[in-house]
Amino acid sequence: MIVLANDGLSEKGILLLKEAGITVLEARVSSEHLSKFINDNNVDVLLVRSATQVRQKLIDECPNLKIIGRGGVGMDNIDVEYAIDKGIYIINTPKASCKSVAELVFAHFFSLARFLHESNRLMPLEGETNFNTLKKSFNNATELSGKTLGVIGMGNIGIEVIKMGISLGMKILAYNRTPKTEKVQLTFFDGQSLDFEIKSVTLNEVLENSDFISLNTNLTEGYLIDQKELELMKEGVFIANTARGGVINEVALLDAIESGKVYGAALDVFEKEPTPEVLILMNPALSLSPHVGGNTKDAQNRIGEELAQQIIKIKAQL
Repeated sequence: MIVLANDGLSEKGILLLKEAGITVLEARVSSEHLSKFINDNNVDVLLVRSATQVRQKLIDECPNLKIIGRGGVGMDNIDVEYAIDKGIYIINTPKASCKSVAELVFAHFFSLARFLHESNRLMPLEGETNFNTLKKSFNNATELSGKTLGVIGMGNIGIEVIKMGISLGMKILAYNRTPKTEKVQLTFFDGQSLDFEIKSVTLNEVLENSDFISLNTNLTEGYLIDQKELELMKEGVFIANTARGGVINEVALLDAIESGKVYGAALDVFEKEPTPEVLILMNPALSLSPHVGGNTKDAQNRIGEELAQQIIKIKAQL
């Protein structure tokens, strides 16, 4: 069996596959040459992350593909149902990167709440000559403890965000498209654990009452957060989108920042990724990262290991 890890694979994942007698190709092949490369090299398994698109045309052009794998949660860059209809196994790693994404949400929230995203830019330029002025300009910070955290989407990532919010002493409001109640367990260093029951509420309840809002949904048809939803939010709200570009209307977000409705926002994903709008990139109220939610060494090792284990299991069945 031959595997093409077109968006990369951790050393741990590669080692597990090789130990199972599976060949791993680590070439990064552009979309226009991908089908030819797959066919010329008799590739059985195509592994991708968010960069490579696996659409019907590619699937049709590569009849020998047996497995398509996605390192991560979302599958919107793969025509999943079409591939399944063609008899191709579809695998992913829905939990492997959840903690990494959730930690990035709070990295951005802490940065926004304490103006770190802005002070890190200005201190090298003005710290020596304008120290006291900068100190005063960043003195209107806020704590997360005691504030209300709104979590939109109660999937695996959303649950991890909820856990971290609870651990910080935040009040939790959560929304899910399908109403649900989740048992959330926090496990501590000494083996103790605490259980919390989180029952979803309406989207409007989350929007109207949250001080910090984290978007953790799959790609939506149209904007989940548009001008109407932004108008429902509390004055001075903080928002983080680590879900998908297009979940929030970026133009409406900039307007809400300009009006003061939104005090700060974090974007790890963008509507026009990988070329975000300049107005987004230059806005000082935004804390930005280039779609790196799951890009920790820890998450990549888990992703590689889980993908390898699934491939090895399927190989034994073929």
